[in-house]
Amino acid sequence: MSHTEANGGGLRLRARLRYLYHGSQPPAVRFRLAVIIIDIAIIAFFIAAPVLKEGGWVFYAVDYLIAALLATDLTARALAYADIRDWLKKPIVWVDLFVLATLLFPAWLFSLAFLRLLRLWTLISSDFFWRTVGRRYDDTRVEEIVKALAALVTFVFVATGFVYTWFLGRADGLSGYLDALYFTVTSLTTTGYGDILLPGPWGRVVSIVIMLAGVTLFVRLGQTLLRPHKVRFPCPTCALQKHDPDAVHCKACGTTLAIPDEGN
Repeated sequence: MSHTEANGGGLRLRARLRYLYHGSQPPAVRFRLAVIIIDIAIIAFFIAAPVLKEGGWVFYAVDYLIAALLATDLTARALAYADIRDWLKKPIVWVDLFVLATLLFPAWLFSLAFLRLLRLWTLISSDFFWRTVGRRYDDTRVEEIVKALAALVTFVFVATGFVYTWFLGRADGLSGYLDALYFTVTSLTTTGYGDILLPGPWGRVVSIVIMLAGVTLFVRLGQTLLRPHKVRFPCPTCALQKHDPDAVHCKACGTTLAIPDEGN
């Protein structure tokens, strides 16, 4: 194969991937929906991993299979992006790369495996997700609620994984993953029954961080639920991004707006 033919094949591949990952046609949407379903299955595996890891070689075989799928997906996304260097500047990309590293090198990064649950946050925060599943709700209150809820759920399972990894067998009453989840939920809701206590100064620090972060995420979710509904419609004069659905004039500069009806 000549160099020109190889370049032509590479360009055709990138064009095809760009169509699948960024296109709005039904085949592209169905492809992205399939990728999201696989992503959700992978996240479910990450949640269940502390329980399933006793499965021996089968567990590690699934681990490496997931690593291959994630590596393929990340490579395809990079090729589908117009400028790979700009793509690498996205924080969620580096989170996904770190998740991939924990899958490829479990012996060295086993103690950080709980961070794999950040994949849930990167998925829900991605344009990829909202161009596919949430196209009807993009830039609306529903999107904000889902993102706030995803941040809370991600924190719960990341904190649970941390407590399980670092304090199992060291804290009274902490004998399994369910106990770690129970401790995390009671801590971040500030219930604190006291039947499970993390030992030492670092245990107290972890408990304080879980409580403060939990309260913050709950407040954020509550604000999102109670905040008046806004629509994203940039003002042509001052560029204010969000307005009331029935706004006629921009609140910031008074410019006349022409916000389309939601039913149109």
